[in-house]
Amino acid sequence: MRIDVIIPTFHPGKEFLELLKRLESQTQNIHKIVVMNTRTGAFPEGLTEYYDNVEVYHLDRSEFDHGGTRNAGAGHTDAEYLLFMTQDAMPADEYLVERLAEMFANPQVKAAYARQLPRKECRELERYMRSFNYPEESRIQTKSDLKTLGIKAFFCSNVCAMYERETFLKQGGFINHTIFNEDMIYAGGLIKNDYGIAYVAEARVIHSHNYSGIKQFKRNFDLAVSQTEHPEVFGGVVSEQEGIRLVKQTAVHCLKIRKPWLIFSLVFFSGCKYIGYKLGRNYQRLPGWLVQRCTMNREYWNLK
Repeated sequence: MRIDVIIPTFHPGKEFLELLKRLESQTQNIHKIVVMNTRTGAFPEGLTEYYDNVEVYHLDRSEFDHGGTRNAGAGHTDAEYLLFMTQDAMPADEYLVERLAEMFANPQVKAAYARQLPRKECRELERYMRSFNYPEESRIQTKSDLKTLGIKAFFCSNVCAMYERETFLKQGGFINHTIFNEDMIYAGGLIKNDYGIAYVAEARVIHSHNYSGIKQFKRNFDLAVSQTEHPEVFGGVVSEQEGIRLVKQTAVHCLKIRKPWLIFSLVFFSGCKYIGYKLGRNYQRLPGWLVQRCTMNREYWNLK
């Protein structure tokens, strides 16, 4: 299998160099690594000289787009399979690429995404939520799962996800101009066209964030905007119920580990997410200045 990796970067540092090192040591050979770097300052020197299969393309910050930049990266490769990653996703072992690639032996599978494990410094609440969203059991999501999984049937994360190129091109790739959620928008198209998406628990990356309440608010605002702007994918699909289930199970977890005081943090962060989500779903009713305060991606609105 000919596999190329595409990674958008922004201020890459030592962690990014470690990512490249771990990709080089994978059991499944990687043909090429395409780096789409948003030009903001210094870039690691000697990168292309040290890694002969790394290509770096620079773009201005105003040119970055969650979908468009990844599509541009795909345009620099003709590999059969495209593995999209973020610069802060660290392969947990040398089998990551191999485990993802194995899933395409099933002709229905056109996308496969990895399990995300928490970092050592990850907060307890975020650690549990990782295990909720990325369980130990693998599965293949199809249209038949919409009634039971709801919006989670569309779940796929470009933190680490592999796509079959032929289908990727046939579906038009990612949405070229999107505020967020380009992976789930594409995955929704796959599901509605009767393809399958594989969640591969055995393919593992280390990736988590200790977001502040404000960051959670803004992230969920952008998430809701993306869902509102794409009713052809998300219209009629239940999403809030999954969030409620997550909050309830996390509260139970806090009690089980005898840390009931964490429920106060859970209520705070969940409230930030909920308010951000509700405002994002109704962003068209908000004045422009308020939208700019709520979003994580101001450049998106400047180009809208």
